[in-house]
Amino acid sequence: MSNFTIIVCDHIHQSGLDLLQKAEDVTMLNLAHLPKDELKKELHKADVAITRSSTDVDVSFLESASKLRAVVRAGVGVDNVDIESSSKRGVVVMNVPTANTIAAVELTCAHILSSVRNYPGANAQLKNERKWKREDWYGTELKDKKLGIIGFGNIGSRVGKRMKAFEMDVIAYDPYINPTKATDLGVAYTTNFDDILKCDIITIHTPKNKETINMIGKDEIAKMKEGVILINCARGGLYNEEALLEGLKSKKIRWAGIDVFNKEPATSNPLLDLENIYVTPHIGANTLESQEKIAIEAAQAALEAARGSSFPNALNLPIKENELPSYLKTYLELVQKMAFFAIQVNKSEVRSIQLEAYGEIKEYISSLATFALVGMLNASVGDKVNYVNAPYVAKERGIEVELAAKDSQGVFKNQIKLTLITQNGDFSVSGAVFNDNTPRLVEINHFSLDIEPKGRMILFRNNDTPGVIGSVGSTLARHNINIADFRLGRYGKEALALIVVDDEVSAEVLNELSQIEACLSIKYAIL
Repeated sequence: MSNFTIIVCDHIHQSGLDLLQKAEDVTMLNLAHLPKDELKKELHKADVAITRSSTDVDVSFLESASKLRAVVRAGVGVDNVDIESSSKRGVVVMNVPTANTIAAVELTCAHILSSVRNYPGANAQLKNERKWKREDWYGTELKDKKLGIIGFGNIGSRVGKRMKAFEMDVIAYDPYINPTKATDLGVAYTTNFDDILKCDIITIHTPKNKETINMIGKDEIAKMKEGVILINCARGGLYNEEALLEGLKSKKIRWAGIDVFNKEPATSNPLLDLENIYVTPHIGANTLESQEKIAIEAAQAALEAARGSSFPNALNLPIKENELPSYLKTYLELVQKMAFFAIQVNKSEVRSIQLEAYGEIKEYISSLATFALVGMLNASVGDKVNYVNAPYVAKERGIEVELAAKDSQGVFKNQIKLTLITQNGDFSVSGAVFNDNTPRLVEINHFSLDIEPKGRMILFRNNDTPGVIGSVGSTLARHNINIADFRLGRYGKEALALIVVDDEVSAEVLNELSQIEACLSIKYAIL
């Protein structure tokens, strides 16, 4: 006799449905054929729901699913899932992050090959126009060309391995990995992003977050070789589409291969009007093999969640606010932001993370550590890190986690101090939540200050001499960058300014700031 009900809201491969159907303790309702308003009338039966991109898991969905304990997003992206509302209702959100890895790798390779040999154009001319004009289709060879890979995780590393087989000179940029991950594959490793911009072909494989949105823009394209080829089969928005459009029009970019766009469906995107770009409609996961893997893994996750045995690839920690101290949620969010801030500022391979909790929150230091690990790993792992697997991912990467629970000290009833030990040295940041429930950064590397962790943040350390603030302000003004907040800390003969700005800050602006005579270091983070 069945004990649980799993509702399938969107179409998945039959193999996943078969797996659910065979489970004796589960009733599977395949309602993918129903209109969404009719589907909502059935959601009160669901212990677990399986969705894809066609069903929005929003407040209305959650209110209709009164006994729901988990949602499984059959795929990687969870843009259609309201994770915060799910968490408040105690609903675990899971995804299937790795089933489409090979599909995405092979599509990237296909775009690279199409861009150098113009296969789609030659095919269209012969089939549609019935013209035999070989002279129109001279391409270039991959052999001895330089391929730059931005992001060397599961997908980027496999692309590199395959392109090595074409005798390409492959170079990887990923400041969050151990360089041996690249060099062991015969791939060069760099920490200088300009090395990537000098390549013949560039492909990007990073998560999409505040650090990577518009990672390639007008300034970066200006540094590239004439006739560069750009590939993006990862996430829309990693390349600035306006800059990409102009680069293609001017032929600075010879070809582009694009599978993902800022807004999808992208049927009216101006990029589609250009002749020197090959596009596909976000089909990175669209192979029969990957769709079968996604369905099977989603079904297995749904079964485990229904039975309560585990929640594979959980993306949230379900927080029923009435069961936790009212102050804790803000501290969990704060420590995750602190870790994300720290890893951007001290961009390097992490050897250990140290977390100190002072006051009442020390009782929850394990939960705080989990959120800190998610924040730290998000920059390099993206969708593949979650509140369940973060400790295991850290362990796999050789990152030690050190925790210290202490009584309150100083002026704050509760306080967190996070320290990253990296190849580039140590970096520490402390935070507290003020009486208005506002999270604040209160200390960075011995410099006391007070600022809310959000926005575009420039960290400027300098010798404490007259005129520095004026020089910083005038430099930003020349680039039409408006200062939204400016906080200053002093320690010994040095000062640290944390400057929040309204506008994007390019590498050129940061370089110009670094030329100010008193400057000791400059960092940039986006929260």
